[in-house]
Amino acid sequence: MSDQKPIMLAVTGQRRLVLLAVGALGVSCVMTQLALMRELLGAFSGNELVLGLVLGNWLLLMGIGAWLGRTSDKLQKPLAVLVVVQILVAVLPLLQVFLLRALRNVVFVRGAAVGVSETFLSALILLLPYCLVAGYALTLACSLLAREEGASGIGHVYVADSIGSIGGGVLFSFVLVRILDHAGILVYPAVLNLLVAGAMGIRTGHKWLSTIAGALAVAVVASAVLVDLDGVSTAWQYPRQHIVARANSPYGKLLVTESDGQFDFIENGVPLTSTRDDQHVEEAVHYAMAQRPLARKVLLVGGGISGTARELLKYHVRRVDYVELDPLILEFGRKYLPENLADNRIKVINTDGRLFVRQTGEKYDVVIVDVPEPSTAQLNRFFTVEFLAEVKRALSSDGVVSFSLGHYENYVSPDLARMLASACRSLEQSFPNVRVIPGGKVFFLASDGPLFDDIASRIEQQGVKTKLMNRHYLDAMLTADRMMDMQNAIAQPAALNMDFNPVLYFYHLRHWMSQFKIGFGLLQVLLLVLLGVYLVRLRGTAFVLFASGFAATTLEIVLLLAFQVLCGSVYHQLGIIVTVFMAGLALGAVRANRRMKSRGNTAKHLALLAFAIAGYAMLLAFLLPLLNRLGDTAAALVFIKAAIALLTLILAALVGMQFPLANRLEFDGTVAGASRLYTADFVGAFLGALLASTLLIPLIGVTGVCLLAAALNFMGGAMAFPPKAAPLQSAA
Repeated sequence: MSDQKPIMLAVTGQRRLVLLAVGALGVSCVMTQLALMRELLGAFSGNELVLGLVLGNWLLLMGIGAWLGRTSDKLQKPLAVLVVVQILVAVLPLLQVFLLRALRNVVFVRGAAVGVSETFLSALILLLPYCLVAGYALTLACSLLAREEGASGIGHVYVADSIGSIGGGVLFSFVLVRILDHAGILVYPAVLNLLVAGAMGIRTGHKWLSTIAGALAVAVVASAVLVDLDGVSTAWQYPRQHIVARANSPYGKLLVTESDGQFDFIENGVPLTSTRDDQHVEEAVHYAMAQRPLARKVLLVGGGISGTARELLKYHVRRVDYVELDPLILEFGRKYLPENLADNRIKVINTDGRLFVRQTGEKYDVVIVDVPEPSTAQLNRFFTVEFLAEVKRALSSDGVVSFSLGHYENYVSPDLARMLASACRSLEQSFPNVRVIPGGKVFFLASDGPLFDDIASRIEQQGVKTKLMNRHYLDAMLTADRMMDMQNAIAQPAALNMDFNPVLYFYHLRHWMSQFKIGFGLLQVLLLVLLGVYLVRLRGTAFVLFASGFAATTLEIVLLLAFQVLCGSVYHQLGIIVTVFMAGLALGAVRANRRMKSRGNTAKHLALLAFAIAGYAMLLAFLLPLLNRLGDTAAALVFIKAAIALLTLILAALVGMQFPLANRLEFDGTVAGASRLYTADFVGAFLGALLASTLLIPLIGVTGVCLLAAALNFMGGAMAFPPKAAPLQSAA
């Protein structure tokens, strides 16, 4: 006990500094997570599966780090350890960005797609140092404050971490991402944590640690000022390409490279367009325009900077409304490909294509949806039954809609066939006439009016000059055997692609995964075994936190999906939604800290909260379709945004109230209980993040996911509810 008292007195004098360290950690965690997720998506040409793998690894490793912190009570100099941890939290993210960019093309073949197993292992190895340290830091901070304040100190750590996360999310999403690259962004949390570490070192008498933190802070700032960190590391990532422009937007990192006069636009590591991609430009335009060569008004969703908008003007078009979401694409397009947007008949509209189609009062003769394939839930919105019905309302009486899906090389795999069949069935819900054309990609045409097969003749009749799309090319593409392949493919059984049941995204994911040999090495097998053992052993309060962590991530993904569907792209508002969620966590935790009563009441309140989350999940399954029926007026849009923000706040507040209550039940004078609870929460969130958008929502839909989250939390509530005391019996 004699050794413990000085530590307790030290903590008493430095409580605010410990909470400040936790807040700085929260800032770092959110900004590092967002930056590294975007970096990893770019490095591995990511889709939503890659996103799930990265976020899942992050949460799992944070949970393991929190579990490792269970022994922090036994540290002789815990404050010194916290200072060291703070220094590591500061410098590791910058090192991780540089290592990822430098080693991606060393470890893997340059330009080759990276498989699922390799992506999982790469993300695991890259994220492991930071996440283990950050997770450990949370438990260590809980240990420090619990020595003085007991269970309420652990609750205060939870609140401080949430508040720091709010600040980091706001700073990243609304300020830094618009003006800085990822390397520049990560300088800010690095300096913040180094300054906090330096202050802690001085206050605790560890001046040598303060010196190290100060020297590192000076080095980081000097490097950011004197060296173009992003330019140097990006050059390592693309050593054989001449980078003429690079910048970040809320939608990702955009690069423009030049080689022998050819400009390539690369967004998040995925080639977006090229100045010499004549095949795609001409096919995207002429299959559709050959159906209505006298069209006057055309809507083009995406693809305009590649030359598609200019190609449309070869017909008798009076106006092309070109809708593009990312303003940075338009900025670079006007700078490097000015001729593609120069004609005054091209009207550029910077907004979300789905939202524009929903709200426009115009009637178009042709609508061309030139967006990437549905590799994410966001892109899947442009292939759903609901969107195609919205397109029909924007078309003239016999207007034509066109989009492409899947590459066809004289063979239709079962996975590709399911994709094509689902897209065709979804089109047929709104249009009686559908044509499937096997070009370089598979093109779909649909209309209430007639569709024509003699595409070459109709192009020739208009005197339209093309580089590639001539009679010889079309005769080779539209042979009887290729057309029969398309008919056989769309005849396969497949589900309709719906906004809240995005099966086409799932089919595309399976098609993408079929390119790789999915293998499980020793490490993956070991992780699966350990995870299985852990889940089987989960009981009581820890299971409640596991269930709420699962619900928090899955239902937040459901709300983000709903926002995308009902209000357009989520990216501009993502910072708001994440901030509202973190604010709800903080508010819930603060309220729970203030209202903790007796142990028996605490168990009852924890169980009731689990039941409340279960009820919320069930209610959400019925509320979202109702919101979808409110219409597309400006007032309805404002109401929907407010409703989703309120639903996000309620979910987060319910989840946030649970941790302090659960910790009160588990607290035994050590930090072991907090370690178990943090681990359970992170593991639940890990499974939710990994499974929700990549498997559960496409397979069982939003309703099924909500009911699954409800079932898990109902089970948790039943486990946590205190049993009734047995009645006293007479001794006689």
